[in-house]
Amino acid sequence: MRLSVLVPVFNEETTIEDVVARLQAISLSMEIIAIDDASIDGSAAVLERLLAAGRIHVLERHPVNRGKGAAIRTGIARATGDVIVIQDSDLEYDPADLPPLLKPIMDGRADAVYGSRFQGGPHRVLYFWHSVGNGLLTLLSNMLTNVNLTDMETCYKLVRADLMKRLPLTADRFGFEVEITARLAQAGARIWELPISYSGRTYAEGKKITWRDGVAAFFHILRYNLFPPAGAWRKR
Repeated sequence: MRLSVLVPVFNEETTIEDVVARLQAISLSMEIIAIDDASIDGSAAVLERLLAAGRIHVLERHPVNRGKGAAIRTGIARATGDVIVIQDSDLEYDPADLPPLLKPIMDGRADAVYGSRFQGGPHRVLYFWHSVGNGLLTLLSNMLTNVNLTDMETCYKLVRADLMKRLPLTADRFGFEVEITARLAQAGARIWELPISYSGRTYAEGKKITWRDGVAAFFHILRYNLFPPAGAWRKR
């Protein structure tokens, strides 16, 4: 089973090469698809070098910054693997967690697997209010999807490629996490959740998400769950 790893990049010149190295260190058949979302630092040059060296397989570029969700949709369109996962281009998520996350899909038990930062895996201790906000957003999402997740906002969501490609995803920015959860629930996907490690960044270290994104996520949860698009995409 081949894994398509989508790596959205925006101003991560100091970490992207380490992320690719960590991906290459795990024993999985994979393609690495990097999407440069109009970075203004040296990320583009690093990605060009990695592509020339064959360390990433596909490099896409957005001429203007469109957001994480838009970058992921660009990557989904290029993916050729059996399962798709998003890998943030910072060092918060450890690719060593991917093999156990993939197993329920390989075994035919799951259509999607979420890596939860709140199920007891090792993690860096950081912002209290971030965890409270994440918990409230996950609770609201669970109430509307009737899916009992512990970490709706996790980056690590592994999804069967055939299912991912037919989901009607439209979110351009951080609303992607909310939207894909709503769409998977609406599609009747079998979702598993397993613990992962997490090494969160501080804002001084480059963390981008803010309280404004949390407020926006609240409205995204209502929008994507209460007003789903019609169509045959719901059929499995």
